[in-house]
Amino acid sequence: MIGVDWGTTSFRAYRFGPDGAVRDRKASALGIMNVPDARFADTLRAEIGPWLAAGEDRVLLSGMIGSRQGWVETPYLPCPAGLDDIAAALIDVAFDWARVKLVLGLSATDAAGVAEVMRGEETQILGVPTLLAEGGTACLPGTHAKWADVADGRIVGFSTHMTGEVFAALRGATILGRTMTDPARNNDAFAQGVRRSADPGGLLHHIFGVRAQTLTGALTESDAASYLSGILIGHEIRAQLDTGRPIWLVGSDTHLSDCYAQAIALCGGVARQPDNTDPAAAIGLAAIAARANWNRSAR
Repeated sequence: MIGVDWGTTSFRAYRFGPDGAVRDRKASALGIMNVPDARFADTLRAEIGPWLAAGEDRVLLSGMIGSRQGWVETPYLPCPAGLDDIAAALIDVAFDWARVKLVLGLSATDAAGVAEVMRGEETQILGVPTLLAEGGTACLPGTHAKWADVADGRIVGFSTHMTGEVFAALRGATILGRTMTDPARNNDAFAQGVRRSADPGGLLHHIFGVRAQTLTGALTESDAASYLSGILIGHEIRAQLDTGRPIWLVGSDTHLSDCYAQAIALCGGVARQPDNTDPAAAIGLAAIAARANWNRSAR
């Protein structure tokens, strides 16, 4: 069986053995926005062609490939949802060289009834067996960070924070960037920003303080970006933190996960990271595929 985590900017494919373990893998920059002329079928065949030629005939896709900009736009499966729910709702995709199924994204609403959606993160969350067994909070750092509540083996609900994208926008398109250089991350400046997020005044006030601190010499230009990152991530974590539950950091970016682990500790929480040998997305794809009915159309 082949599993593909197909995102906006990256393509990651895994070839699984009969026991569900990853036997081979491949990665490229052919995310959905980088596929020429939306030729997704041709791209898939080119990327996994040798595995198909070797006899693989089942392919499970997850991620933004199921979005409006992807191959086939799929609906969202409402929370709560677990492995069995997601496996039973797979969408079939026409492909001449193998049976292809696509994982639906998930939907939820926040406490005020405002809609939430995810695509791809659900597969990563389902790829952390201890989290499914014990329950807790999953945090997936990234451009649009996700926080998901997991209980009884199911994703109960979640929220999204545009922390990474806002950080990039503030650095690149506002006056803050005029007083920032681009050095390596400074842990002390980052921690200072996280602590600042606990002060009165609110996020917008704290953000402008990055410039004021730099202009008055209280903060160096080389530390300003780390300080801003700490403020943004600190506000995100404080909005979600429940110190009575473990927070599982799920994702492939080790540097970003380390930043979140440091910030969570500074905010009074406890971060845990999966000890999986294989990526969570791969484990989740294998688990969903094992529950799918490949002998008939799912929907």
